[in-house]
Parts: sequence; C-alpha cells; structure tokens
Amino acid sequence: MFLFSRQFDLAGARHIHPRYRRCSLHGIATPPPLPTPTTKSGFASLLRSYSYPKHLKKIHALILTTGLSIKNSLLTQILQILSLYGEMCYARNLFDEMHKPRVFLWNTLMRGYFKSKMCTEALEIYHQMHRLGVRPDEFTFPFVLKSCTALLDNWVGMEVHAMVVKQGLDFNNIVSTELVVMYVKFGDADYADDVFESMGNGRDLVSWNALIAAYSQYGRADKAIAHFQRMESAGVEPDTITLACVLSSCSYLGCLELGKKLYLRIKEGFLPSNIFVENALLDLFAKCGSMDVASELFDEMPIRNVVSWTTVIGGYAINGESQRALSLFYQMCDEGVQPNDVTMLNVLLACSHAGLVKQGKELFCSMAKPTIEHCATMVDLLGRSGHLEEAYGFIQSMPMSVDAGVWGALLNACIIQHNTELGELAADELLKLAPETPSYQVLLSNMYAALGRWNDVEKIREWMRLSDFRKVVGYSSVELDGEVHVFHEGSHAQSEKLHQLLCELTSTVRGIGYRPVITSALHDLEEEEKEAALMAHSERLAIAFSLMYSNNLERPLRIMKNLRICNDCHEFCKYVSKAMKREIIMRDKSRFHHFKDGQCSCRNFW
Repeated sequence: MFLFSRQFDLAGARHIHPRYRRCSLHGIATPPPLPTPTTKSGFASLLRSYSYPKHLKKIHALILTTGLSIKNSLLTQILQILSLYGEMCYARNLFDEMHKPRVFLWNTLMRGYFKSKMCTEALEIYHQMHRLGVRPDEFTFPFVLKSCTALLDNWVGMEVHAMVVKQGLDFNNIVSTELVVMYVKFGDADYADDVFESMGNGRDLVSWNALIAAYSQYGRADKAIAHFQRMESAGVEPDTITLACVLSSCSYLGCLELGKKLYLRIKEGFLPSNIFVENALLDLFAKCGSMDVASELFDEMPIRNVVSWTTVIGGYAINGESQRALSLFYQMCDEGVQPNDVTMLNVLLACSHAGLVKQGKELFCSMAKPTIEHCATMVDLLGRSGHLEEAYGFIQSMPMSVDAGVWGALLNACIIQHNTELGELAADELLKLAPETPSYQVLLSNMYAALGRWNDVEKIREWMRLSDFRKVVGYSSVELDGEVHVFHEGSHAQSEKLHQLLCELTSTVRGIGYRPVITSALHDLEEEEKEAALMAHSERLAIAFSLMYSNNLERPLRIMKNLRICNDCHEFCKYVSKAMKREIIMRDKSRFHHFKDGQCSCRNFW
C-alpha cells in the first residue's frame, strides 16, 4: 500500500486549471484549494478536473485516506491518465495493488508501456496475462504485435499470431493489419501478403495504407507501388497518407514517370493533397534529378515548412548545385525559418560535394550542438578537398565518441587521395568499432587494388570469406514505360544484345578519346581482361538498354545505381553523352551526376 501525505502543494496547477487566484500579499499566482470529496462520484469529478500526473498522485492519496481505494473504477481513471503521460513506474505499482484487474486494465498498462517505448515490459505483461489465465481480447493483440515489431522478435510474433488464430481474431481488421505490418518488417513478404489476402472484403483504406506504408518504410518500395496499383484497381480511393508513402517509394526507386502521373492527377484535383504530399513530391523530383520541376513546385507551395526547405536544399546539394543550395539556405534563414539538424547536414553536404571548405567550416562553427553525422560530413569535406591531416586532427579533437561513420569518411577520403598510411590507420579503427561491417573492409580492399597491392587485397578477401562476410552486390536500374528494369554485373535477359551494343558503343567513344581507367578494375587480371570486366559493370548495361529502347531522343537517360560509380564508368558516361548527344542523369550512392556534352555536373569532384 502506498503511503501519501494528505497535505500537498498544487504549485503549477494554473498551467492546467484556469481557476486560480492572486495572493494579495506577494502578488504570486496560487491555485485554488483542492476540494476533498467523500464519495466515489465526487472523486470521479475531481479526476476530470485535475488530470495531470502530479495531481493524480495527490488525489490517489486522498482516495486511500477515505477508504475508496477498493473501487477499481476510480483507480482505473488514474491508471489510464498515468499511462497516457508515460508515468509507467507509478502506473505499474498502482496496477499491482488492484484486485482482479479486468482485461481492459491489462490492455491499458500494455498500451502505456508501448507508447513509452518499453516494448519488452509490454510483452512481459502479455506473458503474465497468460500465466494468470486472463483471456486477451481484440484490443490486447495490436499492442502486443506492435511491441514484437519494434523488438524484431519474430519468434514471439509468430506465437502471438498462433494465439490470434486460436482466439478466432484472425478476421479482425485491426489485428490482421498489425500482423501484416509485423511480417513486412520481419522481411516475410509472403506471410504478410497471405495475411492481407485472408482479410478478403474486410480490407479498407486503413488496411491498404498500413500495408503500403510498411513496404515503403522497410525497403520494399517495389511491393508498395504494386499494392498501390492493386488498391486503385480494387476501387479504393487513396488519401494523402497513401500518396505520401507511394511517392516516397517512387523516389527510392527513381520512378519519375509514375511520380509525374500522380503529380498531374493531384494538380488536376483528382487526388487529394496537403503539405506532406507536396513535400513527398519535392523529395521525388529532387531524388530523380529533376530540380527544375522541384523548384517550380516549391515556389508554388502556399505553405512551406522546414521539411520543404530542407528537401530542396538537399536536392540542390546532391545534384551538384551547391551554390544554389547555400543561397536557398540563407534565404530560408532570412525568412525566419529555423533550420534543423537535417537542414544543416544537407548544407554541409553541399559544401562537401563542391569542396567549399571555408563555407563549410563557417557553417559548422555556427552550430550550437553539432551531431556525430555533422562531424562525419566535415571529415568528408576536409578529406575530399585534400586536407587529410586536418581531417585527422578534427577527429582527434571531437568532443564526442568517434563512431564508425567518421572513420569511414576518413578512409573513403584516403582512397580518393591515395593516402595508404592514414587509410590503414582509419581501417584499424573501423575494425575495432565495426568488425562485422563488410563495407569498410571492401573500401580498404579497393584502396589496395587501386595501388596494385594484390597480396593485401587477397588477404582481406580471404579474411572476409572465412568470416562469411558478403559485400553488397552492385546493381543499376532504369524505368521504362512504368516498369523498372534491374541490371546486375554481367547478367540480364538480353545480355547478348546488350553486350554487342556495348562493344559498338565502346568502339565509338574510343574514337573520340575515351581510354579505360583500368585501376578501377579491382581484380588482379591482365589489361585486356580488366577492360572486359569494366565493360560488364551494371551502369553500362543500363545505359545500353536505355539507348536500345528509348525512342525520345530529347529525354535524358536516367540511371539509378546502389553503389558509388567507379572512375572508369564516370569517364565512359562523359564520352557517351558527347558521342550520342544524349544527357545521362545517374544517381549513385552519394549524389547525382548529370553528364552532358562530355562534361559532368560534379566537375570530377565526388
């Protein structure tokens, strides 16, 4: 039993309760005296008037002293409000004192734990319910499944699914929707689709939105778009939530054509819009390299928030228009819009992509509390610009703990600047901080390969094989007539045709000055073999495919690549744009490259 004093201070209650008086002696605002009810209805009325955790504890003390604590209905009100405000320690103590709490109270406590990001405790409550024989209902399972999803606990999640079926709740829309989201996050798309199909005619807009949003957020943008098209075919009208998720998926895959069709329908009033949809459109056009359309949309927006400004600034940064990004940032500040951490990160990226060291330093120094991401970007800026020693000194002077991202930025800069000594130092630190991240080992291997140190390359690769590490497979994609075509190195359904076209294309660009950068070949091969290996890179297959099937000679070739473009492919694209008189817009892991008339927007600085 809790022990509370009946006397208490309600200082601060004026912020919640409108009735308070002024002390005539000191002019200090003080709250009115709290009434002391003697009946259950009186306390219920008091709880409605003073529903703040600080007051609730005092009211609970009064309930205890008046002997009404055996009335669960009063304690239920207190528990609900405590859970709402995240006072979970107090709420749990109160719950444990209650006599045979109903399932509603178990659900209330579980919801409070989930809302307070205490998912492990939420699952413990669920297991305790089972041990005590409390039968869960349709309001129990959504928060149990949400907690399993947050913890990525697929074993418990599947056990809960079995219990849902056992209780006959697998046809409940809310429960089924949470099951779908859980399986999507677990990466079990087949299970997710099976549960969704089993909902049958019970699927409503909320169910479709949950499915599309889950696929969009958890890396399956292709399935998000496919389900959106199914949803429209089924006659379900999308809302702004649907559109924001679908546009986000389009930007991830580089599906500009589909995004443009949706934009046109929104402009014509056939689809709903709000600031979230408009921001998603900005992100789509920026991430597809169409900054002219993004800029036009931004200028037309009736309301712009910090996300709108940040998106366009970031778009200019990754598309090689760093000065425009900085100009827009200063305009944003002049208009009184407060930049956030993401805004500052995008501005620093703009400086990094253009080698604007002085401006980058000034912006970084203007920040009150730079994050570790800002620091990593500064290391990238200094290192890419050739100031490796200064970048290393910056790392040593950082006030926070240095993470793998910072050392990774230094290692990448060392590869660009061919500084093996400092690169090895950065690699050693990465091995300590992130020994299970293969991408850093790949970076070090690439540095040795570029220097021709094949014995060292083989040592790293052997260590990765023994550790069962796998590098990320490179691929490129192209959107054609609403369909996304994906190309991996050396493999495609029409690879023979593509290979023949690539041979002809390579011969053409050789005639105007192209020479393979064979240091980009990362295997110890003869020179001719290296050239052949370079010709099979996925971005070249994508370019050949686009030239083969793109009939509109005025339209740029748009290529999306999941890794950083190599030096040789970068040179190849410049010469192709000149020889074929076609603009090539390529998005790689870190930025856009706009190739036109033999030049690139990055000015060979990326």
